Amino acid sequence: MIEKMKFLSITGPKDDIDRVVEQYLSKYEIQLENALSELKTVANLRPYLEINPYKAELQTAAALMEEIQGAVDVHDAQEGKAAGASKQAGSQGISALQADQTGLSVEDAVSTIHSLDEQIKSLRTKKEALETQAQDIEQSMDRVIPFTDLNYDLKDIMHFQYIKFRFGRMTHEYYNKFMDYVYDTIDTVVHKCQEDADYVWLVYFVPEPLCDKIDAIYASLHFERFFLPDEYEGTPVDATHELEYQLAGIYEQIRGIDEQIRTVLESHTEELRAAYRKLETYSKNFDVRKLAACTKDKDHTFYILCGWMSETDAKAFRKELEQDDKTFCFVEEDHDNIISRPPTKLKNPGLFKPFEMFIRMYGLPSYEEIDPTIILGLTYSFLFGFMFGDAGQGLCLMLGGYLLYRAKKMNLAAIISCCGFFSTIFGFLFGSVFGFENVIKPLWLHPKTAMTNLPFVGNLNTVFIVAIAMGMGIVLMTMALNVINSLRSHDTEKAFFDTNGIAGIVFYGALAATIVLYMSGHVLPATAVLVVMFVIPLLVIFFKEPLTALAEKHAKIMPEEKGMFFVQGVFELFEVCLSYFSNTLSFVRVGAFAVSHAAMMEVVLMLAGAEAGTPNWLVVVLGNLFVCGMEGLIVGIQVLRLEYYELFSRFYRGTGREFKPYGKQNG
Repeated sequence: MIEKMKFLSITGPKDDIDRVVEQYLSKYEIQLENALSELKTVANLRPYLEINPYKAELQTAAALMEEIQGAVDVHDAQEGKAAGASKQAGSQGISALQADQTGLSVEDAVSTIHSLDEQIKSLRTKKEALETQAQDIEQSMDRVIPFTDLNYDLKDIMHFQYIKFRFGRMTHEYYNKFMDYVYDTIDTVVHKCQEDADYVWLVYFVPEPLCDKIDAIYASLHFERFFLPDEYEGTPVDATHELEYQLAGIYEQIRGIDEQIRTVLESHTEELRAAYRKLETYSKNFDVRKLAACTKDKDHTFYILCGWMSETDAKAFRKELEQDDKTFCFVEEDHDNIISRPPTKLKNPGLFKPFEMFIRMYGLPSYEEIDPTIILGLTYSFLFGFMFGDAGQGLCLMLGGYLLYRAKKMNLAAIISCCGFFSTIFGFLFGSVFGFENVIKPLWLHPKTAMTNLPFVGNLNTVFIVAIAMGMGIVLMTMALNVINSLRSHDTEKAFFDTNGIAGIVFYGALAATIVLYMSGHVLPATAVLVVMFVIPLLVIFFKEPLTALAEKHAKIMPEEKGMFFVQGVFELFEVCLSYFSNTLSFVRVGAFAVSHAAMMEVVLMLAGAEAGTPNWLVVVLGNLFVCGMEGLIVGIQVLRLEYYELFSRFYRGTGREFKPYGKQNG
């Protein structure tokens, strides 16, 4: 069912909009529309332009909230707590966040955020300075570590007066060439330090007068020079140890600051959550201004909000506003004065609510349409049960789906449970329990063996006949629903002259009645009656466009290209008759699956040796599980196909827009 909707316009003093939004619109479900677009007939309307003053504070609060959760997770990991405990803390935080914090004013919330942000920024600045120092020390270590094999005081080397020194590296190739061909021919001393797969680190010494010449020779051999600052004490090994000690001290200070940040955040967690909640509410409420409009009357400026509300909520809302002398609400009863279409809010009994999932997959009904949820729920479950008739497997589906729905709240599980209920009923009707057809006596028939003798056709499986008859009844029902929907939307052609309109009902109904009378051995109506029932509806369908133009009193009745009109009409009429035939035969699959289910279970029992009287129960169980899973999935898909293509395509448009209220669903 679709809830009745009312279009409301709410107005009051401009500076009172926040109170109205927080006091009323957060309590009642209303889908707000753009007031400037909806109220085009109102003079002197202008947009409600203001910058959200809470946006920056809300972003800061959100960042702090994430930091709190991150600090809690890190702290829990350091103390070796289980992941479940961390998740529990997070869920407790969410519930605390959703608690009512009405005692906190928005000014206090802003002050709390600013104060906490300043404390965290101060600590973070100190941490960044220490991290910069740590990076510098790590770079110094990287420079000196390759030369730790040099067992000489670095400060002494740095202060040589007559000897120049150079720290650097060479590739292995050039180092070997230098040592083999050059080293003994020039005045230099080389001290080899560490090496890796690519480079050899070394220090060379030269007399000051020869340094330019020697440097040039080294440079020609791709010597890369490293510059060590005059900051090291002792040998490179001593310097490395000293740097490691300094680095450890800085890291300890950084950990201390992290602990201070965590302590500050934890000590203000509740205040921060309350402030975040308050700012989130006010920021969201402020955004309502984007859909509001302003109008001026003398020296006073008023806001105007408009939107859709359910009839029940609208009545309660207007009653509450009777005590509010600042706010006025007007309900527009004439939908011709409203630009936007009413949104669709589905309201079905709990048993059928899970089937709304299939409706949303196809498309929500428009406000004027019939909500097909209950029809789909009944037909889907019934057809599934007919095609999958087994009392044992149906009972398993019913109980399993119910338990899964209770545990996980899955709509599909509830649908499976409903289908299992009908499968159980048809299982008793077919006398089938886990594939055994000799345990209980069928209340109706065995699908594989029940045959009916029909005139002209001969012997035919009874479930096929019933499936076709049931399909014809469903097609006629959908045609009647199409007429109702078309009348609601004032679509004359679809209501009276269409394939699925009144003309189609007369033709298809007469055809169904004739077939039933003939197959049951009754006398057929007179030929003249049959001609009237068959020919006139087809002629109406053929001339549906001119008849629609005539009914709607258009000036132009017949199209200009009359020859093309008749050619096209003939082919369309042939397609109509063909579609009636194919759509009816499409329901044969309902009976076919009922027979195939019994046949598959017969194969399972044959493999289990049931005919010998001592079946292999493991094979029976596994076979039932396989058939239940595979065929249940296939039948579910096939029934959904029937719903969409044979039922919905005849009467259902699915062009509605979902009701998306401001307020309750976010509260």
